[in-house]
Amino acid sequence: MSQSELEAELTFQIVAIGLPEPVREYRFHPHRRWRFDFAWPGQKLAVEVEGGVWSGGRHVRGAGFSRDCEKYNEAALNGWCVLRVTGAMIHNVKALELIKRALRER
Repeated sequence: MSQSELEAELTFQIVAIGLPEPVREYRFHPHRRWRFDFAWPGQKLAVEVEGGVWSGGRHVRGAGFSRDCEKYNEAALNGWCVLRVTGAMIHNVKALELIKRALRER
């Protein structure tokens, strides 16, 4: 799968400061096709880039939101920490700070 512009920017930030590179499009569930945008499987840390927050994208409409809830709940029940970040959080590097903190604490 190709990266969105936001995912590409976050990848650049992660690499630029020397954090461990994540696995992209990581399939975390043995039976479902759910994937994380970014994952550090050894730490059970995942990052999901939530695009279209202000434009009515898939993740904020009813069906997409409901499917995401199911995915995130299943991940939590399997021990995953899932950080959800927006474009604004990537641009102002708050997403990167969250990732650094989570990697340190896990």
